[in-house]
Amino acid sequence: MEARVNARKRQVLDDNIDVVYRFKVLLPNGTSIGLTVRDPDPEMPFEDFIAMVKDEYFQARKQYESMRLKKHINWKGGHFYLEDANGDKTKKMIKFESFKPHKCHILQLHDASGETAHTFENMWDLTPDTDLLMELPEEYNFETALADLIDNSLQAVWSNSKNDRRLISVSIAADKISIFDTGPGMDGSDENSIVKWGKMGASLHRSSKGQAIGGKPPYLRPFFGMFGYGGPIASMHLGRRALVSSKTKSSKKVYTLHHKREALLSSSGTELTWKTDGGMRNPSEEEIGESQHGSFTKVEIFEPKINSFEIFKLQCKLKDIYFPYIQCDEVLNSGRTITPIEFQVNGVDLAEIEGGEVAITNLHSCNGPEFILQLRFFYKQDNAATRSPGSKIYQEANARLKCVYFPVMEGKESIEMILEKLEAEGCSITENYDTFSRVSIRRLGRLLPDARWAWLPFMEFRHKKGDKSHLLKRCCLRVKCFIDTDAGFNPTPSKTDLAHHNPFTTALKNFGNKPLEKEKEVKEVNVEIYRDGKLLTPLQLEREYQDWILQMHERYDEETDSGEDQAVLVVNPANKKALGVSSDVLLGRQPAKLGVRVIIRVHQVLKRKGKSWKSGQKIKVLKGACAGCHKNNVYATLEYFLIEGCKGDVGGEARIICRPLGLPDDNACILVVNDGNPSFDIRGSLSLPIDVIDSGKCLAIESIEWNFQLDKLRQKSPSTIGLLGEKQCLHLEVDGELPVDGPVHAGQVPPTEIVAVLRPANFVSSFTSKNLDQKYIVKSNLEMSMEVKFEEAEHPEDAHHIYSGCVTPSSRKGFHGLYIFPLGCKFPELFRKAGLYTFKFSLKDSTCNNCIKRVLVKASSEVGKWELLNDERNPQYNVRVGTCFPPFYLGCFDIYDNRITLEHTPKVRIKIHTIKGVLVHVKKMSTELSHDKLTLKVKDVLIESNELDDIRPSYKATLMICPEKELFSVSVPCQVSPGYLQLVKAQPPMSENRLLPGCMVKQLLLEMFDAYGNHVSKGLEVQLDMDGFHMLDQTDQIGPKRKVDDNGCINLGGLLKVIAGFGSKASLSVLSGHEVIFKQELQIEKRELRIASRVPEFCTAGTELENIIFEIVNSEGDVDETIHDEDKYGQSHTLTIKSESFNTEESIRYTFKHGRCTVPAIPLPQKNGMFCFEASHSRHPELNLSIQVSVQAPKVEYDDIQSPSIDGNVLLLQDSSSLKQVEKFMVSMINDEKKLEDKIIQIGYRIGGLEKQLNTHTKRKEEVEQDLFQLQASVNPNYFPTKEELINWIESMNHSAAAVLCSLSREFSFQEQPNHFLEDIVGLVALLGTVHTNKLSRILAEYLGEDQMLAVVCRSFVTASALENYEQNGEVDCGQALHAEAAARGNSINGRFLVMCLEDLRPYTGKYEVGDPQRKLALPYPTLPRGNVPRGFIGYAVNMVDLDIDHLHIRTAAGHGLRETVLYRLLGEVQVYETRECMLEARRCIKHGAVSLDGGILRENGVISLGYGDPLICFPVVTPGSESSAGNVEVMKLIEEKKEELEVITSSIGKMTKSHEKSLKKFKRKKEKFDKLMDNMEPVLKDYYLEYKSKSKSDNSPY
Repeated sequence: MEARVNARKRQVLDDNIDVVYRFKVLLPNGTSIGLTVRDPDPEMPFEDFIAMVKDEYFQARKQYESMRLKKHINWKGGHFYLEDANGDKTKKMIKFESFKPHKCHILQLHDASGETAHTFENMWDLTPDTDLLMELPEEYNFETALADLIDNSLQAVWSNSKNDRRLISVSIAADKISIFDTGPGMDGSDENSIVKWGKMGASLHRSSKGQAIGGKPPYLRPFFGMFGYGGPIASMHLGRRALVSSKTKSSKKVYTLHHKREALLSSSGTELTWKTDGGMRNPSEEEIGESQHGSFTKVEIFEPKINSFEIFKLQCKLKDIYFPYIQCDEVLNSGRTITPIEFQVNGVDLAEIEGGEVAITNLHSCNGPEFILQLRFFYKQDNAATRSPGSKIYQEANARLKCVYFPVMEGKESIEMILEKLEAEGCSITENYDTFSRVSIRRLGRLLPDARWAWLPFMEFRHKKGDKSHLLKRCCLRVKCFIDTDAGFNPTPSKTDLAHHNPFTTALKNFGNKPLEKEKEVKEVNVEIYRDGKLLTPLQLEREYQDWILQMHERYDEETDSGEDQAVLVVNPANKKALGVSSDVLLGRQPAKLGVRVIIRVHQVLKRKGKSWKSGQKIKVLKGACAGCHKNNVYATLEYFLIEGCKGDVGGEARIICRPLGLPDDNACILVVNDGNPSFDIRGSLSLPIDVIDSGKCLAIESIEWNFQLDKLRQKSPSTIGLLGEKQCLHLEVDGELPVDGPVHAGQVPPTEIVAVLRPANFVSSFTSKNLDQKYIVKSNLEMSMEVKFEEAEHPEDAHHIYSGCVTPSSRKGFHGLYIFPLGCKFPELFRKAGLYTFKFSLKDSTCNNCIKRVLVKASSEVGKWELLNDERNPQYNVRVGTCFPPFYLGCFDIYDNRITLEHTPKVRIKIHTIKGVLVHVKKMSTELSHDKLTLKVKDVLIESNELDDIRPSYKATLMICPEKELFSVSVPCQVSPGYLQLVKAQPPMSENRLLPGCMVKQLLLEMFDAYGNHVSKGLEVQLDMDGFHMLDQTDQIGPKRKVDDNGCINLGGLLKVIAGFGSKASLSVLSGHEVIFKQELQIEKRELRIASRVPEFCTAGTELENIIFEIVNSEGDVDETIHDEDKYGQSHTLTIKSESFNTEESIRYTFKHGRCTVPAIPLPQKNGMFCFEASHSRHPELNLSIQVSVQAPKVEYDDIQSPSIDGNVLLLQDSSSLKQVEKFMVSMINDEKKLEDKIIQIGYRIGGLEKQLNTHTKRKEEVEQDLFQLQASVNPNYFPTKEELINWIESMNHSAAAVLCSLSREFSFQEQPNHFLEDIVGLVALLGTVHTNKLSRILAEYLGEDQMLAVVCRSFVTASALENYEQNGEVDCGQALHAEAAARGNSINGRFLVMCLEDLRPYTGKYEVGDPQRKLALPYPTLPRGNVPRGFIGYAVNMVDLDIDHLHIRTAAGHGLRETVLYRLLGEVQVYETRECMLEARRCIKHGAVSLDGGILRENGVISLGYGDPLICFPVVTPGSESSAGNVEVMKLIEEKKEELEVITSSIGKMTKSHEKSLKKFKRKKEKFDKLMDNMEPVLKDYYLEYKSKSKSDNSPY
């Protein structure tokens, strides 16, 4: 009846999500309505809100008749005001900011009448889930229903703090039952609503179950909630109506809920709702006094259904159920008894009650040590993983078993005393000593009253054998096991027992049983057994439990002290095993005094439980009383009583020695005293434990009964054993005749039963009628055994035992003495195996002859299968194509697996089958039959196929052999391998490759085929013969030998380098053995070296050829621009000049640029003649060119003038009369001098400039180093950046993919990226989550390394592939994808970066920590060999990174999150320790690496990281010690900038220093040349001056 009222209509442009406010309004007339207001303004006038309440009220009145019966509300009277749960009143504006949206708020409306209602109709909606109604408990009684309500209170008060009172008070009267607790209480809020108490399935208690799994016994965590209906169902069972009142600390009001049984029953019709009344009130003074901290819950049940009961019995019962919560000495380590919870029943504290089964049982236990086991039950991982979702939520359970010994005191059992005490207190105990419950169970400290189990299998010794077996069987009855379980065990709905079909319950009930082989295969639950922290095997458990019982017996049992007569002391009696005396009974008590092992006292009179027993008395021991009396009553005569040890010894055992009826006197026991040394021999008499008397199973009988049994014994005198025939069995209505007359075929149904009888001595079969006659059937109590053996027809010497069984005689149709053996019902498939079956019948303890019968069974004619005979002749069926399989030997078997004799040789069909279908139909074969016609031989099976590539690389297939006209076939696993290498194909063809010297053959795949066209097998080794190629060994294959890969190929792509020169030929051959399978010759591209510039025909001697251009052209005459020198890429293309006319330095090489090379100058000789020089490529000598130039000296004539030569010698000019020629020569020398001088000046200027730059850079370097030192000193060593600061830091790292992605993430989230290649990017590893300490952040970053910390996480491989595009030559296309985004932001990406694809990562597949929002992995703690956790272990690194909220719900298609994919891939199961010392101590249990907070790193497989690292990229830290500091961020940025600047300056200084040294050397050479030139010019100038002066004088002479 909620109204949806739009307070204001408006269009929402951003989204369509409305803000909703929900209210429950309590009206003055005791009714209530629900009101929903959608998207209101921040404030609403009070009158408008009241108008909305009024409209909704009138709509509800039309719908519900009950509201129309209520008094009217005066809506026109005004004076309304609203009051909330805290008493705050509103009568003006409704301010919605005071209410939380999408939550329900309770408001009470008051009018001017002044009347206030306390109960409001339909206030609470208690409509349950219909599925829960199917789970309601069927077996509820008063105590269990009351305990269900107390469970809720106990779970509530358990959550109280230490300062809050923990009280549960139960009050029971004829008219009312009240349960009051001081728990946290409930109110009207959605989170803590009182509705959850009354609404079935709404309680949150059952969600706490996971918190109560594990922990320390006795598991006092009362999270009992399992089904969510304990409160309402229990209250309905106890009474007709209930009132729940509850208050929280934060609430000023008490909220009430009315719970009526009739209301629920009346809501089971068509209207699927159940609403009930409620209200609010102030707390009473009594309630405040009981709970001074201000919170409580009170459940009051009216009109209770209480039959007559005693309050004391109820108090005792409740104390038994909640005993550990009332009195407990296991919580504190001191062992002091405390009262965890204050329990009161009708005002009486249960801690003061002296009564109840638990208290009485504890009182009568011994003070000795208890036998305590800790059991851990858990599902196998593979079983748990295959279960349907939700079928098993919790996969672990724990139990503590505490065994307590209750000794016999003065001949009386303590357990009998307990039963007598309970009976005296009026407890309804129907058990006796034999049926007394030896197991009681508590779940989370709460007793399960109906879980009164007799035994756990490990506590019993029924099948124990040996000297101590009788003692253990008697003493184990004095042990009671108290079991404490955690929440892993599920109870029944009524919480009175463990859930019967729960696997953990079954495992607990069967604890100690040895499972059969079939049970081991289907067992679901594993059990780990611990005692005192030590893991035990079942065998160790049995041994330690047995030792404990014997220890308790020796210390605390007070058996019978002595007999009624004088005892005879016997030392070391004979046949101690038959006597039942422990062989080491005195070993621990008196060996030093007596020097003996066994002492017994022999009596003839013994008094037991007030009754005397004497030697010679006739007794009857009832069957089942002890060992040896399992099947029949034993009649015997008492002879002696034996008591172990000396008088006064504790733990001495008593035995009865008796002579059974029928035992001859000369075989009875004997007591002899020779020379004062008594001896005792039991011989054929029986030794029975004394407890046959205590249990009432040993009875004294009169002579009449004894004589009757003696007569019966005389009547039994069997002679032979016979089997009844078909007619006789039909008379008894028994299918019981063995087919012994002739052979039968396999499958013959054996008789259901076989009937054997004992025949008297006067029975003669040939003269006796075939009809049954009782006089020829001896009545006997003896057991008869039947043994069945089987002999195979092929191996008659090997007889296999099939069955042995014993039966006692029975009656059928009035006939007695029938030994009926089950056969067909026990072995319905007995005669299905061909061979000879032998049946042997024998009588125990009798001289009667055995009876032997034989049945011959032959194979059936119905064919069941053909089968390959596994025999030593069969080799492995591996064959090469083109060859034959080894012979196959097949056998034909009938439907019962017997070999059938073949009458003729059958024809067969053979095919080879693979998962893709039939590979080949075999046509060529032959068959033959063996001499015994049992085996078919198939031989010469030839295999031919060209489709073996479909089954490579394993070549595994199935050979199907099917005889014609048969529906059966034989499947033989085989392997068909390819043949030998016959053909090689190159892909792509090598002729298509343009080969150049020095280039790599990027793509070359050699496909290897056999003669049938199949690729050859992997691993085939071939020889490669190469001419003009060089093999780069990038694999483990050394030299020219190569092995075929998985695809039948040899991939030479990127491995062959052309070493042949331009224009030459290269070849590649493949050899198998010495045979050439493949050979191909290839032509290398042609290139030619030529001169592009003109060379003069005649040159002046001593001059230079300047700027000579060489170029390399292809066969078409075009310049090959790929000939380009780039040393840094390994492409060296230079030109060398050589000549015999002058010495050139071979180190001087001239580089090619785009196919051309310019030689600045080539010096010419000083002499006339032909000047020859050779130009050649430095790496390709075939590219060479020889050039000739005619050199002529200048024609200059001197008149006695000497000309300086280049070598310093003076040459005479040929014509010294020509002064003009001398002048020209001088001008030339002056020009050379000028040029040389200018060059020296230019070099000098360059040296000066370099020295200035070096000085400036050196000073700047010193300044930067000083700044860097100061900045590093100012950084806080404990500083770690926040996530935002880390993003800024990564953005400052230029030329990285991480910086580009961080920049993109600021513009918009990756999920909103417009580029398809960025849509599914999750982010960087370093930004996925945070850690809590700086040390942890640093060590994890150092362990992973910066490349993994900055790895990019994508959802799929498609997204990762889209981050980069490639050009045709394989290089990265920097204009596309992420590189384009970097370029658009003025950045670039250098080097490689890691990308992790979520969908391709192998996830963690184990369990998770229950209830952890971070979905941490449930990894087991590491344990040392002693079972303890290593010192200093903190946790697993994968769980110590907290994922950000934005990344917490990211899942793969399979549902795996970032922790179980990315973090598990990076960190695995790396362990974290506090110190290196702790980590090294735990090395034995470290399998996947470990780190320590002080810097230690152990990696997998014995790798250790030493030294110290200072990672720049770390996980963000969220602790207060990692607060953001803008100054630190700026300083770190400045440090990086200074480091980059220092690196640039250092590089520049190195380059300038090298250039400076080179210039100095050049300056020195030029200066030396200039000085030499000036020295040579001086005499020439002097001669020229004199000549010129002389000439001037002659010209001026008048003559």
